[in-house]
Amino acid sequence: MRLFLTVLVILAIGGSYSRAAEPKNVLLLLADDAGFEMGAYLNKFCQTPNLDALARRGLLFNNAFTSVSSCSPSRAQLLTGQASHASGMYGLHQGVHNFNVLPEVGSLPNVLREQSNGRILSGIIGKKHVGAAANFRFDFEQTEEQHSINQIGRNITRIKGYAREFLKQAKDQQRPFFLMVGFHDPHRCGHITPQFGEFCERWGSGEQGMGSIPDWKPIYYDWRNLEVPAWLPDTDVVRQELAAQYMTISRLDQGVGLLLRELEASGLADQTLVIYTSDNGPPFPGGRTNLYEHGIRSPLILSSPQKEDRHHETTAAMASLLDIYPSVLEALQLPAPNGTKFSGKSLLTVLREEPPAKESDAIFGSQSYHEVTMAYPMRMVRNRRYKLIHNLNYWADFPIDQDFYTSPTFQQILNATIHRQPLPWYRTLQQYYQRPEWELYDIKMDALERNNLADKPKYSGTLKQLRQQLYQWQVDTKDPWRCAPHAVLQEQGVFKEAPVCLTLGHEALQRPRRRVLTQYEEYVVV
Repeated sequence: MRLFLTVLVILAIGGSYSRAAEPKNVLLLLADDAGFEMGAYLNKFCQTPNLDALARRGLLFNNAFTSVSSCSPSRAQLLTGQASHASGMYGLHQGVHNFNVLPEVGSLPNVLREQSNGRILSGIIGKKHVGAAANFRFDFEQTEEQHSINQIGRNITRIKGYAREFLKQAKDQQRPFFLMVGFHDPHRCGHITPQFGEFCERWGSGEQGMGSIPDWKPIYYDWRNLEVPAWLPDTDVVRQELAAQYMTISRLDQGVGLLLRELEASGLADQTLVIYTSDNGPPFPGGRTNLYEHGIRSPLILSSPQKEDRHHETTAAMASLLDIYPSVLEALQLPAPNGTKFSGKSLLTVLREEPPAKESDAIFGSQSYHEVTMAYPMRMVRNRRYKLIHNLNYWADFPIDQDFYTSPTFQQILNATIHRQPLPWYRTLQQYYQRPEWELYDIKMDALERNNLADKPKYSGTLKQLRQQLYQWQVDTKDPWRCAPHAVLQEQGVFKEAPVCLTLGHEALQRPRRRVLTQYEEYVVV
């Protein structure tokens, strides 16, 4: 039982979840690139007393998943309820990547303002990383758009101060609220500011030249005592990276504690439901930017103030971060605007009783880009036993993003491969780069996703059923990639009323076999 550190939503619910109940408050706290590094998910090394206490007060999800393993698309899914291919947030928002949601897409702050006639106060503190601004207009904003990302995303004292200001405003004005707090921990920073450590673990630590964060008591981990999770290379380099990552997660955990105490001090805690999760998996091989398990599995806690709701329990319910959007609307007792499209379902019923588990329960994934140069669209369906991944650009090698490339872990894998040295990892770099079009895994029997069953005759029926299920989801969500890679979507003119996929004739082409990567050229930075 493990948990990712990512989002914390606090929803205030007075009375029952019926439409007649008065809307109260929602606070959403989101971690950045966190994984299962938490005591409540049985990590026995990383110290997270505040998150563990939240889990004891709430309902802990063991089967929660993000639908996309990339920062901006994931934040957009939380705020719009739409898959990344539907919202238009195909990749990262900032800089040259320049991805924004489509003009007509609505988000929680805008919808709450419109549906409540301005009565609900919306706010965001910390990392925002979505756009365009008009599509995500919060009433109260303190983000990287007004501050440096570390000061607003890692300085937990400053986060606490802005939270106190927001809660006071909500209380003084007697307005229900939705507040999202986006931590920047434990995101990597070594490629930009290596002097602060690979995960900015030294920034604000009180060490010489690092400055200090008054409310943070740094916890230093001895990397020699750490265990490496089975999905990572079992090396001292990885242990050292984990020690740095755990240090920043402890900073995140202490920030969560500060915010919950501010909520108590405001007198609004008994009207607030808390949800905690992560935008995507950690930035390690097989994690972020992948649809493998450690790229998409998310921590998720719902902590309700209602006595009749479930507390200090775990649930096996299948949940997607696409479910956050309708959950917030229901908690605030607001209907979605007419014509609103979202893919998820409210999770609030799980707070009352455990839903029956069905083998067919499924969640879906849609990854198109991370950085704009990383064109590797993938689609996925995962039920309780099997996962199917469709790699649409499988003729290309899987791309590596910039901050992960410079990480000590990836550099060790890269150099061991170039110099033909052994490395204790269950994959090779070639296997990581070169992926088949279809990947089918039996998650129950093969948790590390090592044995691709797509070409096994025994699993042909499972493959067909999952392919049909995935394609239907793509049709339902109007995925522009739903005909790729072997056909072209035609949905204009004579095809407007009945869109079709028209073949590219790939089945008639003799394609050369993929070149085996045995030689590496030397690249010189000019």
